[in-house]
Amino acid sequence: VQLQASGGGLVQPGGSLRLSCAASGSLDNFNAVGWYRVPSGNVRDLVVATGNGGLRYYEKSSVKGRVTISRDNAKNMVYLQMNNLKPEDTAIYYCAVGLHSWPPGDVWGQGTLVTVSS
Repeated sequence: VQLQASGGGLVQPGGSLRLSCAASGSLDNFNAVGWYRVPSGNVRDLVVATGNGGLRYYEKSSVKGRVTISRDNAKNMVYLQMNNLKPEDTAIYYCAVGLHSWPPGDVWGQGTLVTVSS
């Protein structure tokens, strides 16, 4: 399966964005899904991930309460809803899914740039 992320763009502080990750095939067998980000000049960072039917969950402390990850297996989609965005959320965002890996990282999508600026 291949993943393609979209939905990035320029948003003002306090705004919202929903990122989408489209899979070329079924996600049914992928246990875990997640979103990572790479701020300019920095290393990749896990933002949020969920697996094992929700029994596993991770949310980066700096985004706690502002992000929601969801998946729609019927549509082969993974979403990241981000609210109350801050300039420090500016980064390239990547989706990833995992068959058995935790955090998810077996298949990666290309990045989508999110810029939070006034």
